[in-house]
Amino acid sequence: MFCNLAGFAHRRTGEMLDKIHDAVIIYNPASGRRRHKRLHDIEAATIVLKDAGITAEAIATAHAGSATELARNAVRDGRQLVIVCGGDGTINEAVNGLAGSRVPMAVLPAGTANILAKELRIPWNIPKAAHLIARGRMVRVALGQMAWNENPIADSPPKTRHFLCVSGAGPDGAIVHGVDAAKKLRMGILAYWQEGLRQFFTYRFPRFRVQSREHEMTASLVVVGRTKYYGGPFRITTGASLFEDAFEIVAYEGRNRFGILLCLPAIWLGCLRRVPGIHAWKTTELTCEAIEDKEIFSQVDGEAAAALPLRFRIVPDALTLVVPEGATLPNK
Repeated sequence: MFCNLAGFAHRRTGEMLDKIHDAVIIYNPASGRRRHKRLHDIEAATIVLKDAGITAEAIATAHAGSATELARNAVRDGRQLVIVCGGDGTINEAVNGLAGSRVPMAVLPAGTANILAKELRIPWNIPKAAHLIARGRMVRVALGQMAWNENPIADSPPKTRHFLCVSGAGPDGAIVHGVDAAKKLRMGILAYWQEGLRQFFTYRFPRFRVQSREHEMTASLVVVGRTKYYGGPFRITTGASLFEDAFEIVAYEGRNRFGILLCLPAIWLGCLRRVPGIHAWKTTELTCEAIEDKEIFSQVDGEAAAALPLRFRIVPDALTLVVPEGATLPNK
């Protein structure tokens, strides 16, 4: 019965949640700010949801990859709704458990940055966000997919990972790979700023080839965006949209660290595209391949990911997202 009800959500874009009565909340007890109040806030959210006719069971993640397992279990068990309470990494894990299914995903914001909450203008208050879930609409969206081959010599099939918000390669990948997990837990987003400062003086900006049907160039940094927000308050891929079956790509061709430094005020002022060496375009597929004998790392939704070479592609109709009341929905 639950599977049939969940499928009802996708007959029209923007279907409301009035047929949803059974949910699971996947929460990360160690994620981001207000960890000491996380369980109390989630209990308050379950009361809000119950008043709206949605019974929600809260289940904590236990280890890396746990949210993916819990989301897959929710699909298998016929749950009608998966609510994720965590940061970008927890949301990414849940997305990889839900990708291709018809079970909707909603968000209660937590974590270090939480790009999705910023993109959907979800308040950083878990009980208030629960009110928005109950009044939200379900929209079918595309996902990004990164593919790589860990052992090309063995001719093994590539590995893949889905992402909802943003990926990238170059210095941002090096920063994410360099952040110590314990320091991130203790310092939050300041751990990224500290590692970013270290990388500013040590990163060599190796070049790699960025290629799509629309554009080809040599770059030292690439951002593959499905959202306007990136890494917290920054807005880099400002032409991207969760409701469009495309990426926006922003790439930097320079190798000068001070050129990257110039990008920061340009991002704040909304004029990044005027910076020399910056290129931006939209596409549905992209490949990134190193042209120097240097290992170049990537990141996916703020989590460390594979080294180049990589292939990105859009997977249409891949996830049902609960969008808050008042959000501008696509016309389909």
